[in-house]
Amino acid sequence: MFKEKNTPINMSNENKIRKEKLANMKKNGFDFPNNFKKTISSMKIHKLYGNKTNNELKIQNIQISVAGRMIQRRIMGKASFFILQDIEGKIQVYITEKSITSKFYYDNFKKWDIGDILGVHGYLFKTKTNELSIYAQKIIILTKSLRALPDKFHGLSNQEKRYRQRYLDLISNNQLFKIFKNRANIIQLIRKFMIENHFIEVETPMLHNIPGGASARPFETYHNEISKKMYLRIAPELYLKKLIIGGFERIFELNRNFRNEGVSARHNPEFTMMEAYVAYSDYQYMMKFTEKLLKNIISCLFNSNIIQYKTYDLNFKNSFSQLTMKEAILKFNSNICLSDLKNLKSLQKIGNNIGIEINKEWKIGKIINEIFEKTVEKNLIQPTFITEYPVEVSPLARRNNINPEFTDRFELFIAGYEIGNGFSELNDAKDQKNRFLEQINTTEKEKDKNIFYDSDYIEALKYGLPPTSGLGIGIDRLIMILTNQKSIREVILFPTLRPSLK
Repeated sequence: MFKEKNTPINMSNENKIRKEKLANMKKNGFDFPNNFKKTISSMKIHKLYGNKTNNELKIQNIQISVAGRMIQRRIMGKASFFILQDIEGKIQVYITEKSITSKFYYDNFKKWDIGDILGVHGYLFKTKTNELSIYAQKIIILTKSLRALPDKFHGLSNQEKRYRQRYLDLISNNQLFKIFKNRANIIQLIRKFMIENHFIEVETPMLHNIPGGASARPFETYHNEISKKMYLRIAPELYLKKLIIGGFERIFELNRNFRNEGVSARHNPEFTMMEAYVAYSDYQYMMKFTEKLLKNIISCLFNSNIIQYKTYDLNFKNSFSQLTMKEAILKFNSNICLSDLKNLKSLQKIGNNIGIEINKEWKIGKIINEIFEKTVEKNLIQPTFITEYPVEVSPLARRNNINPEFTDRFELFIAGYEIGNGFSELNDAKDQKNRFLEQINTTEKEKDKNIFYDSDYIEALKYGLPPTSGLGIGIDRLIMILTNQKSIREVILFPTLRPSLK
């Protein structure tokens, strides 16, 4: 495949010339045609015919029609080569003045530009360098590009521009296409696995009267017709559990959540989550199911149970590790002993020493959780379940029978990221009501929190929620790991960005 020389371009002048070209094309009848039909993709061409000799191709006279964007071109007098790119790859096209008439070659084709979208009909052959190519017999411009593309060999170097103009990044970055095709594949694998395990996919509201199911700042909106403030959902949890109350037993929802909070390599205010609920099961069941789900995805995507993320070799062959939150703190903090985790003053001192701003309203469980997040999470590289979360930070989880200050809850960590969260659901209406009220009481002074008492959910609980386990998986973070990306922005097509400085 050829390479063309890169020459400096006066972008303002280039754009003006392209605009004039389009105006002239329209005067001559160009109307953005919509009747060209492609018959094959570039990848399929290479797959079906890449191993054939030129003589075999000549005998078979394989006629094809392809369409895509012209991304490179080399004009050689009466003949030219150019590269056409579609969603699956690239194919070289050879064109001569004889094959499309001299007038069309000089008055049309040679005036077209890199970035124009073309339709090509012709037959396959191989060049002297054995490059599978199309000998064009008919060529049509489908869309005129009014802007010059970024340097094909270097792509977009400005990280901010890559996110703001993702379409340009996709044109010039083949690896990015692979990431998002993998993303689609992973989501399909998740859905397939859930359905094969007898889950029913459901959809619950995006607009909530009360933000619930998690502790986060919501996005606010306003419904004009009913004159009421509403909220984009921060989690679908309470609606999904109402469906379990209504009689569903195995359900999941894979959709968007919205949290009016930080933008970073780990967080995007609009993100994809899968939540699943199973009646007549507990958190132990859901941990096993979560492990089974992830191992299934890994086996479908890779030829190995060990995958690489950054500098880590992540092992999905063995059973995932399990530690209680207290065990994890003791394992990664040699200066903390078990007795410290039972003493409020000791915990406050430890927290202050490691840079945690201790709120005087916090109880033992809350401080333990803060110490865990500060000192342990980043060290959980191999797939690890952390269990026994304090009640204070688990308002919707069932209390542990042996130690009621902790809950039957787990979180899954991989490569230092929290990937999943699950628990045995709290189905005692009175306890749930008290937890909601306690949550409101302890967070009412925190300006960045909005905690509401959901009386409708309490009313639903009074009709009886069967023993149930729930699971939430952060899809974006999971895909970030499975595609070996350092930032969540690399796996979201249009990540949330701060306003441009322009």
